[in-house]
Order: sequence, then C-alpha cells, then structure tokens
Amino acid sequence: MTTSTSSSSSHHLSPAFPGRAPWGTAGRLRAWQQGAMERYINEQPRDFLAVATPGAGKTTFALTLASWLLHHHVVQQVTVVAPTEHLKKQWAEAAARIGIRLDPEYSAGPLSRDYHGVAVTYAGVGVRPMLHRNRVEQRKTLVILDEIHHAGDSKSWGEACLEAFEPATRRLALTGTPFRSDTNPIPFVVYEEGNDGIRRSAADYTYGYGSALSDGVVRPVIFLSYSGNMRWRTKAGDEIAARLGEPMTKDAVSQAWRTALDPRGDWMPNVLSAADRRLTEVRKAIPDAGGLVIASDQDSARAYAKLLREVTGERATLVLSDDTGASGRIDDFSAGDDRWMVAVRMVSEGVDVPRLAVGVYATTISTPLFFAQAVGRFVRSRRRGETASVFLPTIPDLLGFANEMEVERDHVLDKPKKDGGDEDPYAESEKEMAEANREQDEDTGEQEALPFEALESDAVFDRVLYDGAEFGMQAHPGSEEEQDYLGIPGLLEPDQVQMLLQKRQARQIAHSRKRPDDEADLLELPAERRPVVSHKELMELRKQLNTLVGAYVHQSGKPHGVVHTELRRVCGGPPSAEATAGQIRQRIAKIQEWATRMR
Repeated sequence: MTTSTSSSSSHHLSPAFPGRAPWGTAGRLRAWQQGAMERYINEQPRDFLAVATPGAGKTTFALTLASWLLHHHVVQQVTVVAPTEHLKKQWAEAAARIGIRLDPEYSAGPLSRDYHGVAVTYAGVGVRPMLHRNRVEQRKTLVILDEIHHAGDSKSWGEACLEAFEPATRRLALTGTPFRSDTNPIPFVVYEEGNDGIRRSAADYTYGYGSALSDGVVRPVIFLSYSGNMRWRTKAGDEIAARLGEPMTKDAVSQAWRTALDPRGDWMPNVLSAADRRLTEVRKAIPDAGGLVIASDQDSARAYAKLLREVTGERATLVLSDDTGASGRIDDFSAGDDRWMVAVRMVSEGVDVPRLAVGVYATTISTPLFFAQAVGRFVRSRRRGETASVFLPTIPDLLGFANEMEVERDHVLDKPKKDGGDEDPYAESEKEMAEANREQDEDTGEQEALPFEALESDAVFDRVLYDGAEFGMQAHPGSEEEQDYLGIPGLLEPDQVQMLLQKRQARQIAHSRKRPDDEADLLELPAERRPVVSHKELMELRKQLNTLVGAYVHQSGKPHGVVHTELRRVCGGPPSAEATAGQIRQRIAKIQEWATRMR
C-alpha cells in the first residue's frame, strides 16, 4: 500500500476523532463501545459480530472502528450494507459528521476519490454481487453489515453477501436482534454447538437491553395492554364473539386480533385516544416527545391517521413506503415537534427518531424479532429519567415478549428434534417472519389468509407490564382508573416507575373494595391474578384431557366420541378444539371425578 493511497483514505477525518489521535484519548465513547473497541483492537479479527440493543449506539461504535482501521492503514475503503434506502442515507450522514465520506447513491463504476466508500442495501448487493466483489478485491475493504440478520432473509441475499464480501479484509457485523425464526444461516456469523447438539450464533461482544437500562443508555418501557370484546363473522357465516386475552384457538386469536385493529370498530379509536392522552402527559416533561403507530397495511395506516386527526385536531405524518419522499417525511418528523407519525412497518428497525416516546403496536406480526425491533424505536435515551410507553392488544405472545424484554437471544441454526409428536415451536412464527421481511408496499395477502368480516369491537384497559411484573385492574376507557396509569409522569427513574405502579394498583384495589359487588361490570382482579393463557398452554390442556379420556375409555369400555359428548353435555360448551381453557379444565375435573368413582 502506497503512502498516497492510504492518505486519501483518511485525510478528511477530523483530528478530534479517536481514529486520528492515539485511540482512546478522545473520551467520547460509552463504556460498552470502548469495551468492544478494546476487544477488537486486541484480537484484530477478520470477522466481528457486535450485538447491542437498539438505541445503544451501534453506529457510533462501527464508525469509530472504521476511523481507526482507516487511520492505521488496515483498510483503504469502507462499504456499509443496510436493510433499507433510508438507513443507507442515515449511515452516510452519520459518517459525514465525523469525516468519513460514503456515497449513498453509488450504483456502478469507479468511485470518486472524494469518498472513502459506499453505503448500499442488501437488496442492491443481491442484484449485483460481482460489482461489489470487484471493489473489495481491488482495495483493502472494511465491510459493515448493519442488522446482519437481514442477510439471512432469503437464500439469494445470503449467497450474494457471501459472494460479494468473501474477499473483504475486515467484516464487522452489527445487530440489535441476532435471533431469527427460521434456520437460514447468516453469512460471516460463527455458530457454536451447545451441549444439546444445537448450533447457536456466537457474538464477539454483547450489550443487552438489561445492561443498557442499568447504564441509563436506554429508556425503561411501560407496556399498556388493552383487552375488549370482539365480534366477527367467519367465511362459513358463523358469528363469533370473544374477549382479547381469553384462551382460544390460534385462528380465533388471529381473527379477534384483526377485529381489534379494524379502524371501523371502537377498539382502535379508544386506544389511539388513550395513547394521545399518554403523549400529552409525557410532553409535559419532554416537550418534543412524539408518537408512532405501526400499522399492518396502507389502508389501515391511512384510516389510523384520519382517526388521529379526529382525536388530536392535528394532521399525523403518514409514511407508506420506503421511497425518497417517505425518507424525507421521517427526517422532517424527527427534526420537528409534531405529535404523531403512522407508518407501515418500515419504521420498525434502525430508523433513528430519538424523540419517539409513545407507540401503538397496531400490526398482527407476532415474531420476537419484529417485536423487539418495533419496541427498539422508543428506547433511545436522550436524558436521564425518560420513559417509553407502548400500547398493545392483550395477545398472549405479545405480553410474553413484553415480559421478556431483557432476555438475550441467539440465532438458532438447528431446530430442536420433536419429542413425542409435539408441534415444532419454530413453525408458528416462520410465516410471519417471512411476511415481516417483505417489501413494505407489497400486498402480503394477509387479508385472504383467514377470510372473515369484523363486525364490532370495544376496548377495555387491561394491565400495565413493566420490568417483568404486571399491574392494574381492568377499567373503562376514559375512566379515572385508566387515567391513573396514563398519567404517570414522563420523567422517572426506573425504580420510581415500579413504586408508582404499585401505589396506583393498591389505590385501584382499595376503591374496588368499597364498591358494591353489583356495580362491578368488569373483572375486578389484579393483573397478576388474571393470567393470559397462550395457544401452547391451551394445547397442553387439550392433550391432558385427551390422555384422561383415553384412560377412562380403557376403564369403562365406552368409545372416545361417546365420552367427549357426555363431557360436553354435562359441562356445556363447544367441542374440545373450540373450547376455552376454563371449559377444558372443567371437563378435566369432571372426568377425574368419574374415574375416581369407578375405582
């Protein structure tokens, strides 16, 4: 490498930036960023996987490292690969601020000597992998793979990344959510086999949400969950009514959930109104705090924006696609102080709008990866004491994810072997994960998946989830009890949030006890005593019932069908496949009683 070549790679870098001075003297990095830098510099690996929770500052770490590698002539150029067009431009802007010039519009041919490298998308690499391979073969290159799990989105993307960047001098992989629902291997990620024989991704440096929360790098998240009665008509013409959070079949959960999100019902207007009241409270302490509604499709997004206009009297920023106009609208919203933005999924990952403090999860995607990415939009901390608030429907999977915010996950490359015919625990989310990774404007076909017609919905404040604990009793929208939780101050230390939630629940319970029983039209039990039963738990109950029926058949000599019919006659309710957890438990108790009598 000649002197002139190396100097052209770094002469634009700011003298104040760590890469120009002996590294570590600038004192601008967070502790985890400094720790990751020290590990990298000590080990000098060709591949390095850094897992850091959304909002922790992965971009700053990566650009600091890029600066160091350019300054020390380890590499001569940088290629950043990002999931979306917007993020590609965001990387180029962040790099420019510290003197690294990346071309976000690069498409082909020689790169101007004014640039230190390029910023491209995974889709762009997928179209022309040999173009990028030629570039990294000609000059020593650092490749930064942002949100590296996207390289496993499709076989072609993974293969293209391998082909394009296999010759790279150094590769830095970044992610806030390294786990996937499928088993597509992620390029340049090391997998290590555990004692159970299953290979899992191995990160070189991990900085999880729990650690970031302790360090004050991210905000604590308060989840506000809303239940309510749903009614819909199936394709067969049957009208079904159910309450969100009650045990039901997987298909019924899906249809009840979609009924709740239907903008023509009462659930969404009530939840959006509650979220706006929460935003008003937060803005008392954080004047520019903004809210984001994550919608499933464009029609819903437009309808939600219209509802927000009716609720607030202000126009909401509407982001429908990942095009140049959408990118500009996100930037304008980020720089302004408007109250609300509505987006179709695309703001769920990587997009940096630090003032977002209130969210509404109005999509039916239920994978842990997408949920973590979505919540990650609200956790970036700007000053001590800020809290984030995310509104959810009372869906078992979502409440489970909310209660496991601090759990660190790895990408599992091998599926566990099935035992005794149990269903594959990964299968349920694979289809949804594929859907979440589609082009944002593409028709997902979701509406045709389970044909039904939403008829009506209402909303009930259900519970607050915070730090793995659940608080609150059910309350009507607009009630004092609901406002108790919506009115929690926007600036609080994490332990103060916990203490305040305990006090609010205690006050609610005390009010409830003073009221005559005949005035209670909602289930007046604290959240921790109202468990939400998941589809998996419902399956276990059915399995237990079937085992007991089988044993009773052997004892009594009666056919299976006769026993099940008799149980339905005595206990009431629909066939087992459609029965709730409470109805199945009742039948379990009844057949145990019958079996005891026969002994």
